[in-house]
Amino acid sequence: MKDLGTYDYVIAGAGAAGCVLANRLSEDPEVSVLLLEAGNDEKWIWTRIPVGYLYCINNPRTDWCYKTVPEKGLNGRSIIYARGKGLGGSTLINAMLYLRGQERDYNEWAELTGDSSWNWDGVKPVFMSVEDSWRGANDNHGSGGEWRVEQQRLSWEILDHFESAANQAGIPTNQDFNTGNNLGVSKFEVNQKRGWRWSSVRGFLDPVRSRPNLTIMTAALSDKVIVEGKRVTGIEFLHKGQPCKASSRIETVLAAGSIGSPAILQRSGIGNPEFLQSKGIEVKHALPGVGENLQDHLQLRTVFKVKGIKTLNKTANSLWGQAMMALEFALFQTGPLTMAPSQLGMFAHSDEKVETPDIEYHVQPLSLDKFGDPLHKFPAFTASVCNLRPTSRGTIKITDTDPNSAPEIAPNYLSTDRDREVAANSLRLTRKIVQQQALQPFEPEESVPGTEYQTDEELANAAGDVGTTIFHPVGTCKMGKVDDPHAVVDSRLRLIGLEGLRIVDASVMPTITSGNTSSPTIMIAAKGSEMIREDRKAG
Repeated sequence: MKDLGTYDYVIAGAGAAGCVLANRLSEDPEVSVLLLEAGNDEKWIWTRIPVGYLYCINNPRTDWCYKTVPEKGLNGRSIIYARGKGLGGSTLINAMLYLRGQERDYNEWAELTGDSSWNWDGVKPVFMSVEDSWRGANDNHGSGGEWRVEQQRLSWEILDHFESAANQAGIPTNQDFNTGNNLGVSKFEVNQKRGWRWSSVRGFLDPVRSRPNLTIMTAALSDKVIVEGKRVTGIEFLHKGQPCKASSRIETVLAAGSIGSPAILQRSGIGNPEFLQSKGIEVKHALPGVGENLQDHLQLRTVFKVKGIKTLNKTANSLWGQAMMALEFALFQTGPLTMAPSQLGMFAHSDEKVETPDIEYHVQPLSLDKFGDPLHKFPAFTASVCNLRPTSRGTIKITDTDPNSAPEIAPNYLSTDRDREVAANSLRLTRKIVQQQALQPFEPEESVPGTEYQTDEELANAAGDVGTTIFHPVGTCKMGKVDDPHAVVDSRLRLIGLEGLRIVDASVMPTITSGNTSSPTIMIAAKGSEMIREDRKAG
């Protein structure tokens, strides 16, 4: 095994969180930082052109190409479970939608962890500190940070009519989803800069690569942390297939995400003792919560055929249309090639039981059978809706001790009565909106799932047929109070029961945020970096 030496901090994973950690920790010239990334330093053009996610997801160059186990709630289907690979992680391939979630999400975190710094008033300044908003600095937004936020650079008449129909159904327009209450409908803001994707590697890592105290290693697949007694002293990894190790003077930080971080812990002998023993792994530290508490947003795709109005289906299926889209982007960085996967967003209540919006819509001027398939020949739009706060919980479990092996991913979608109820209510609300006068001139016709589904049970089963992830796995190393038997890290993101190890990524979320999870992960990393620096100075 090759020994790469000793660093003050060793960071495993250079995705959304890892790039922030490398930036913030290496600001201090007195400390040395090693950043390990299993993927490459990806320069592919499709990781920069926004619509490039179409070519990056399910492509082994930029995606781990995971799949779930066959899911009972999805009527036995297994679905793709994209996770970004390369410097920037999933910010290379994600939807680029800038959403913080709701005030109630973070107040709940504060209650679950016993730490008021995680409440809305505590995290809002962190969001603002990293933000560079097109709005400029104001009471809710920041300017000059590394995380660029802009308006979209395209428009579709069909989406304007959907917004009007939502208004007619009683859902107001909301020009800013990021003030703590996201009820309403409007266009999403995006992590782009002048029409180009803005990933965490571009915002946080590229500007600091030349720092002499920062070492970046790609093609470095983290295997396990090194446990000596009650302290973690470094990490073992494969660099281009060769076994290596690196030691940490102060801390090792896992930022490998909700799939990678629990897998590293399990291979290290940290987790549920019975499970570890079943895999022939020596138990180094018992923590039953490792790999548990998996939460994700299940998106239900509904497709409506329309007449007499333009959608992307026709443009994308025409050679002339494709040429014009390419030319528009080349000349102006506007138009369909700047498209996020969803352009119009909406947050609403599934029923009167909930105080704040519990469902989110992603509305698109296009339709297709499944991801990776060509767009339909007929004009149509897709109104996808997800349950923001699912009560179902899943698991991440390694299948063996080989770090190259994909773990078993079991989200356990639609496994609770409440989740099936929200699914049925969501599909009904979609129909209610589409039936409003604003959309009637275009004669919308439900193509997916189809009007034959009417009862609660029929609609819940239809949800199992059309549901797919929007790639928001969180919670598999959740933070909580030290006496919580299922907590993995404390409120300062330190692994409970071992010194020298923190986890700083989406896996620490005790509950999923009410919106897309990329920017909350950036916030966690910025806040976690400050905690690490504070504790070093205090120690």
